[in-house]
Amino acid sequence: MKKVIILSIFSFVAVLFNEVKAQNIPMTFHNGSFKSIYLIIPGVMNPTLNPKSNSGVSLEVGQKVYFFPDGKKKNKEVLFTVGATWKNDTILEIDQIVEARIKELKLK
Repeated sequence: MKKVIILSIFSFVAVLFNEVKAQNIPMTFHNGSFKSIYLIIPGVMNPTLNPKSNSGVSLEVGQKVYFFPDGKKKNKEVLFTVGATWKNDTILEIDQIVEARIKELKLK
């Protein structure tokens, strides 16, 4: 009986751990503008999104993505943080997100 209880507890903890651990979410970064966009994704890559291009990435929940509001590689700001509610294979319009984030930063 003790073995059954211990095995049940171990199984429950293993399932719980798998649910809690970070999950990768595949997505596409789309740059619909005519300008390159420089990003920093710590521990992953530092991509340059060319004009009118797509880039496929798979990021963990909680991953921060940074950009350069001035367009140059000086002061970086958080562009967004990957959320747990994000859906697989979402296409993110990075140029529009950057534009909105720049406006938000100017209001502060």
